[in-house]
Amino acid sequence: MPSRYADTWIPLGRWARQHGYGNLRLLSRAEDTKFALNTTNGTFTALAGTLLANWDGLELHLGFEPQLIGNQIFLHTLDLKKNLEPLIHSPELQWRERPVIVVDPGHGGQNTGASNMASGLCEKEFTLDWARRLERLLTDRGWQVYLTRTNDVDVTLSNRVAFAQEHRADLFISLHFNSAAPSQEQAGLETYCLTPAGMPSTLTRGYEDDLTAIFPNNSFDEQNLQCAVLLHRALLPVVGYDRGVRRARFLGVLRGQSRAAVLIEAGFLSNPREARLIADPEYRQRLAEAMARALAPAASSRQSQD
Repeated sequence: MPSRYADTWIPLGRWARQHGYGNLRLLSRAEDTKFALNTTNGTFTALAGTLLANWDGLELHLGFEPQLIGNQIFLHTLDLKKNLEPLIHSPELQWRERPVIVVDPGHGGQNTGASNMASGLCEKEFTLDWARRLERLLTDRGWQVYLTRTNDVDVTLSNRVAFAQEHRADLFISLHFNSAAPSQEQAGLETYCLTPAGMPSTLTRGYEDDLTAIFPNNSFDEQNLQCAVLLHRALLPVVGYDRGVRRARFLGVLRGQSRAAVLIEAGFLSNPREARLIADPEYRQRLAEAMARALAPAASSRQSQD
């Protein structure tokens, strides 16, 4: 780890000044100390003692709660290195000419996924339709697109990863819809990328969260976050409610990837309103169009230079 990250906790204001990232502003000094860092690429805001932060209007889940020590805000070095720096330096994502994307429709076959409370249909059907719509749109925008499944079959997680490797994919996106059944209250968009080594995950779902584990996809920590934020920002106006960009280790479809990889949960099948939307083909088309628009500059900008 670079020497500038030798200390576990770093004063955010000092760090920002030293690197020319801008000035830290304390927005409140009440029971919860809120602060903001304005950078050339966006604004980071958070509360001391809270994992939930905000990057330029999007929810972002930190690995460690910011600390108020004396009169200064301290951030964990891993949050600086793995969350803040990739966002501050985030360039327009560039790919090779005719980039390859593998789109992974979640579930399939006997692995039906969650049930839509409005239509009774299963998640596997909606993710495949969404993927097919996205395939057409991305192909028109210069991507080479491959789907891990094109019909109602169950593909193992390891085979989905191997499929992306076989096709030398530049980007892997796994498409899902969420469920909190029997609760009907939870709603909104979640976008996941792999947890960096040393950082706690946002979500574990009862799996062991080994902070020392390093997976092949951790080599793409920076690109993972940049892609997750790009797609999350594009999809949020369609889904309507922000549950944040999150980190997880248990997602086997991400861990073994040797490329940028994200997993999207575009609404809750257990929520009455969102279940009705997800059952509507027009909604799934809007999801696909939002993603395709976000990825279009990434595919076309490199081609225009070659």
